[in-house]
Amino acid sequence: MSERGTTIAPAGIDAGPGARHPALRVVDRLRLTTVYVLLLTATACWLAGQSHGARARFVRHNSSNVHHMEVGKWWTMFTSGLVVDGVPAWAGIAAVAVVLGLAEWRWGPARAGAVFVFGHLGATLLTEGAMWVMLTARIPGALSRARDVGISYGLVGTAGCLLALGPAPLRRFGLPALGLGLAVTWALDQQLADAGHLVALGLGALAARTPWLRSRARARARLPVSATR
Repeated sequence: MSERGTTIAPAGIDAGPGARHPALRVVDRLRLTTVYVLLLTATACWLAGQSHGARARFVRHNSSNVHHMEVGKWWTMFTSGLVVDGVPAWAGIAAVAVVLGLAEWRWGPARAGAVFVFGHLGATLLTEGAMWVMLTARIPGALSRARDVGISYGLVGTAGCLLALGPAPLRRFGLPALGLGLAVTWALDQQLADAGHLVALGLGALAARTPWLRSRARARARLPVSATR
């Protein structure tokens, strides 16, 4: 149909010259998640092509442990977040794509990135700080060169923040269930990373109480469905 010589495109079809594929629009909106997933994938592919010894050296040199903090290798707190450890690489990367992607979709790249980094760095500093205190007090079991790499602190922190800012059922049941699961894992394994996961969850829940995030979450909740696409 046309009106005054102007053709009207059928509903649901973007006839403009700048129309893009829906997948490209999603990638454009999730730029932070896309870049991080690509970095994790590139690192995982590179490590897969290395020998067992080379992979072990890479992980050892990028672990954010007490020894590296004492000698000034603070950059390991960031490079440790480029390694997927403890689970298959594809599973860890998929988890990042879902959790960080959902956070970026809801809050935007600045807030999503800030929450992820807060969980990663905060849990790392607190757990390694506790380890340093144990070493200083000569408490048995403390390690200065512990293996501490991975994406899990940032991932758990972001997931906790999402649950804390989610609908009431998620806040009431999802957040406690995740905390209980992490606590049981820590009680069974007694590993440094397990304690760090609980710390990261607490940091994520704490971040959810900041006006910077709560105002954004309320604003998104008030938008009509068509405006959130």
